[in-house]
Amino acid sequence: MLQKTKEDVIELLESIARLLELKGENVFKVRAYTNAVRTLETFSGNFDELVEQQRLGEIGGIGAALEDKITEFATTGALPYYENLKAEFPSTLFDLFELQGLGPKKIKALWEELGITTVESLEAACKEGKVASLKGFGAKTASNILTSIEARKQYSGAFRFGDIAAGAELLLEEIKELPDVLQASLAGSYRRRKEIVHDLDFLVSTRHPAVVSDFFVQHALVETVLAHGATKSSVRLKNGIQADLRVVTPEQYPSALNYFTGSKEHNIALRSRALARGWTLNEYRLGPDEKAKQTPDPIPPIHTEADLYRALGLDYIEPELREDRGEIAAAAAHKLPHLIQLENLRGTFHNHTTASDGRNSLAEMAEAAMELGLEYLGISDHSISSPQAHGLDAKRLLAQVAEIRELNKELGPDFRLFSGVECDILKDGSLDYPDEVLAELDYVVASVHASFTLSQPEMTARIIKAISNPHVTMLGHLTGRLLLSRDAYAVDIPAIIDAAADTGTIIELNSNPRRMDMDWRWWPLAKEKGVRCSINPDAHSVSHFQFLWNGIGVARKGWLTASDVINTLPLGKIEAVLAAKRKKSC
Repeated sequence: MLQKTKEDVIELLESIARLLELKGENVFKVRAYTNAVRTLETFSGNFDELVEQQRLGEIGGIGAALEDKITEFATTGALPYYENLKAEFPSTLFDLFELQGLGPKKIKALWEELGITTVESLEAACKEGKVASLKGFGAKTASNILTSIEARKQYSGAFRFGDIAAGAELLLEEIKELPDVLQASLAGSYRRRKEIVHDLDFLVSTRHPAVVSDFFVQHALVETVLAHGATKSSVRLKNGIQADLRVVTPEQYPSALNYFTGSKEHNIALRSRALARGWTLNEYRLGPDEKAKQTPDPIPPIHTEADLYRALGLDYIEPELREDRGEIAAAAAHKLPHLIQLENLRGTFHNHTTASDGRNSLAEMAEAAMELGLEYLGISDHSISSPQAHGLDAKRLLAQVAEIRELNKELGPDFRLFSGVECDILKDGSLDYPDEVLAELDYVVASVHASFTLSQPEMTARIIKAISNPHVTMLGHLTGRLLLSRDAYAVDIPAIIDAAADTGTIIELNSNPRRMDMDWRWWPLAKEKGVRCSINPDAHSVSHFQFLWNGIGVARKGWLTASDVINTLPLGKIEAVLAAKRKKSC
């Protein structure tokens, strides 16, 4: 079994190309790596098989030297050539690549001409005017660099949920496997499925706390031990996030899990209900309030979180809802929604293939979706106004529609590919294709990919004009935000929700970890207005289908049920939803 995937290899080759350019190697050597990246991105064959059989050279654009390096990395998980190349540069220099707008050429100039090797020295050079006076830079570039540095400071210590979830879940599962562990859970904002997480909180119940704490601080994912005690330990994981462990007794676990899950405002509301009954609630127990003036009510046995909520006169409140946004009143009135679950999904839309900027072919995407048990998959490659994503012109798009129709004949009656497109919303609100082309598709995702600096009224009018087109089925990533990287553009979200309700447009919940857009805070309003959701991974490879799990967390946080989400519908019923807007306009 290979140690690295095709995606890992592509990432490695991109890094080597960047380092070679930084080193000043000749353009042909750099191009060999960038060409190999493009070749592998569009390669639809069995990559693992070719590596194992040492047949990578059969792929055009990969010579013998590159084949050896790829094979070594894929089979062993390491490549000394890359490590040695990386060691030629100051380690702090790579932090500059995190700043928007800085590529290898500019970083090379900053390093060689100004001796800049850190973000701090770059900031000082910008403020002193040294960067602006550098050839090829100028005042505007220096100003943009300072803006990027400020953004980096603002997001320091923050992590996207989807970026740290895999490691967090792995560590939790291995903690649960310890013989001495009775119960274990992640708590905090992670358990509440916040899109940005600042640390990880692990809670464990056991009769042998030292054993669990020792295992925690010695785990392979740990980079630095910050504190180590029998019941409290803190570490910094190799991905940079701090992880804290609290070990409690089984009797303390329900109250501790509730307290450390939060939110703070939710906990305050629960404590108020406890006090009203003559009790006190803290992180360790629900007990009688010694300061209570009246005789407290008897406290029922508390074995689980559900028991705790029941004692306070509430239905159990799912962790995702614990933000003090009406969940207490709803739980008291028995009006909490039955939240959507991952197994409710039958298919998904907004997925890219090698026809634009995806890394897997149409057939590979279909096969992976079927392996996950999905009944249908929507293909929505980029439109012509996204040249950076190899957007499709009308001719290529219609050729893909024909290819999908042919492939559906082979896939059988239990699975279907739907033909769509992610169509750019142009600056004036018009679309990238004429209506007669859009009419050939099963659905259309309309998205903004450029001209982000319009005023709020202009951007709002632009989007409303686009979704008023009867061929636009759903609106993609409504605000254009990239978490921890790019703020949302100015747009009147309630006005967009109203327009979506009026026009029958579905709004996407883009579950790519960098987006999580539309934000969970707006989904209750959309639900109230009758706007339906489509949970989409914005998948650019088969591995990105896993992003659907992120989307479920956001949907649950937004109070959504299975009936609020269109892609919980089975094959045979989803078709009518996709076609409803067009039929309404006829």
